[in-house]
Amino acid sequence: MKILVTGGTGYIGSHTVVELIQSGYEVIIADSLINSDIDVLNGIEEINGIRPHFEKIDLADRTTTLDFFSRHKEIKAVIHFAALKAVGESVEKPLLYYRNNLDSLMNVLEGMNENNINNIVFSSSCTVYGQPNILPVTEETPIRKAESPYGNTKQIAEEIIADYCKTVALNCISLRYFNPIGAHESGIIGERPQGIPNNLIPYVTQTALGKRECLNVFGKDYNTHDGTAIRDYIHVSDLAIAHVLALKYLFNSKQYGNIEYFNLGTGTGYSVLDIINTFEKVNDLKLNYQFKDRRKGDIEKIWADPAKIINKLGWKATRSLDDMMRTAWKFETKV
Repeated sequence: MKILVTGGTGYIGSHTVVELIQSGYEVIIADSLINSDIDVLNGIEEINGIRPHFEKIDLADRTTTLDFFSRHKEIKAVIHFAALKAVGESVEKPLLYYRNNLDSLMNVLEGMNENNINNIVFSSSCTVYGQPNILPVTEETPIRKAESPYGNTKQIAEEIIADYCKTVALNCISLRYFNPIGAHESGIIGERPQGIPNNLIPYVTQTALGKRECLNVFGKDYNTHDGTAIRDYIHVSDLAIAHVLALKYLFNSKQYGNIEYFNLGTGTGYSVLDIINTFEKVNDLKLNYQFKDRRKGDIEKIWADPAKIINKLGWKATRSLDDMMRTAWKFETKV
């Protein structure tokens, strides 16, 4: 069974491709390589012994995307990761995010419909909740105004899919990620963004390596136990496994015209200083870090109630924060 993974050479996409191949699926990757590297395919092949089919494609280009789908009519489902994802950058370049993230989604949905592909797993985000009033967050938590254009693209994308499901034979699972970190246990693939990292962990590992002089901690006056922002961190391999389970759930659905939402987190919140302290402890290192003013678009604290995904998909996070810090450093230092 062939599965299209858009953004499949990216951080989360590549780990999901590994799990899909190990589960017996044939994978086709479509990626623009804007924020990933073609060498990731070598890592996937090294882990699994199978090299997925790859095409470099800008999914925000409608003509190119529809041509791609017309050449791959054997695809049975799509996992849609392809999107720009840096909160800070989205505040600075909102039109770039709206054009890229929403045009690519609509082109993919159109290509799916023209070729009778009925199942999609959408890569969403806990940013759709904004700063919730009550924690932990459930799938019934009200959607508040997004704190960033990035978060807004996820809100709008879910609305687009929900409206589209009403008009065509389409089923969707929208997985609302909390904060994926860590790397594959082998250390072969992990998070290595191009340029200066926007996410915490690659900045931590690059600072520890000496590639970055100092780690900036944005905000020390939040209403949290140590003044730094709190997130629900989840190991990327646990997150990847959830996509395989989501596909199986969709394939077992008997009725089309539905979008279902699942929070994908551990249910535990850790602060930025918790992350730093755990990284130092697990890897026997000291990090050079300094406090900076709060960053626009960031929320104060959020963590998930994962009960729904545990009960309906049979998924549960199995890797600890120590595992996340250990594998992230293993990947960063692997030659």
